[in-house]
Amino acid sequence: MDTEYDFSQGKRGAIEPTPEGKTRITIRLDDDILTWFREQVHLAGGGNYQTLINNALREYVQQRREPLEEILRRVVREELSQINIRVSE
Repeated sequence: MDTEYDFSQGKRGAIEPTPEGKTRITIRLDDDILTWFREQVHLAGGGNYQTLINNALREYVQQRREPLEEILRRVVREELSQINIRVSE
């Protein structure tokens, strides 16, 4: 290991640039919540727990915006489409 390093060309910040439409933040989560999301990714055979958290938050927000009647209609449509797929097989 060198005893002296030259950081004159170094840049601060993330190594990978943040994709457009995403914002890099710091968030504090309870240990048990973070553990649960990491376990879900592990059980699924891989992936990214941060994406899973983002998807869970997006689903929560969607449900808060969507009236109950619309949620019920969407769920019934999804269930009927699954029944149609099974009948077709």
